[in-house]
Amino acid sequence: MLGMSSAPNGLYQYPIVQAPMAGGGSCPPLAAAVSEASALGFLAGGYKTADGMYQEIKRLRGLTRRPFGVNLFMPQTAAVDPAAIEAYRGQLAGEASWYELSLADEDTAGTCDDGYEAKLAILVEDPVPVVSFTFGCPPAEVLATLRQAGTYTVITVTSVDEARAAQSAGADAVCVQGIEAGGHQGTHRDDPHTDGTAGVGLLALVGQVREGVALPIIAAGGIMRGSQIAAVLAAGAEAAQLGTAFLACPESGAHPLHKKALTDPLFAHTELTRAFSGRPARGLVNRFMREHGPYAPAAYPQVHHLTAGLRKAAAAAGDAQGMALWAGQGHRLARPLPAGQLVEVLAAELTETQGALRALQMRSAS
Repeated sequence: MLGMSSAPNGLYQYPIVQAPMAGGGSCPPLAAAVSEASALGFLAGGYKTADGMYQEIKRLRGLTRRPFGVNLFMPQTAAVDPAAIEAYRGQLAGEASWYELSLADEDTAGTCDDGYEAKLAILVEDPVPVVSFTFGCPPAEVLATLRQAGTYTVITVTSVDEARAAQSAGADAVCVQGIEAGGHQGTHRDDPHTDGTAGVGLLALVGQVREGVALPIIAAGGIMRGSQIAAVLAAGAEAAQLGTAFLACPESGAHPLHKKALTDPLFAHTELTRAFSGRPARGLVNRFMREHGPYAPAAYPQVHHLTAGLRKAAAAAGDAQGMALWAGQGHRLARPLPAGQLVEVLAAELTETQGALRALQMRSAS
């Protein structure tokens, strides 16, 4: 049933969570609009400095007093092959020449921890209602410290084993991410011998995790309509997380070309690729993905840093074919509504679907 009863600690009225989309999509105006509409808005801590994250939290608090969340990327410790990164640098030489950039000047080493410790320290010292983690699960003592601070913790998982690890560590909930989801696959380990396409669809994965752990489930992956929210709730989730659906909102920080591409017939479908970051991520298929995806190594975040200048140059030039156009499989259903109105529409669609299901059950029982 729609309402506060299923919401952990009264975090939302409607079981709708706005996904934390790193790279600009999630921003204080979007998160505030979603939270003010009685859903749960989220900030993305990824790809920001610790101070940058803190400043966004301060700004969001100035826009709403309702609960919100902050997402952190777990540090990446897997070894990468320097030769593979250099080979990919050569693959990208034509792109660099076109935009008159020198990839040799790019920070390809970057930082593998994304400022994790500094960001975590801020969130412990100045707690927020919800903190979620992607690309892994923090140690039990970290989750316990956040709980003591009054923070509700969520771990992104893509398998039953990852959900069990989150439960063992003491997480309050899991965000179950199906293969349909846009952006990065939140696997705890990136197998360099796979391309990520072996993932499980959302409804099947929610059912598996529901039987595997006792934690509340937030379901994520391709959800664009209230009827789909009803489906994941019926499958055992407590709430649904939507990213691409909110990407098209005017409050979203996504580039205008990215928003337009979601429903542009020129971008007919999505695929998983390592082309932009070195980790499997789902986006709209464009020239960059087609030309470079087959050659991209499993090297995150090194490839992310390597391509950062190219992506910025493409956006500045108005070239959507050179941008990372992250999107879930339901992207063609995007609606460019104000975020608060979108929450209301989704909630109404959910209520309508649940009402129709109850009516059907009553007819079947009579």
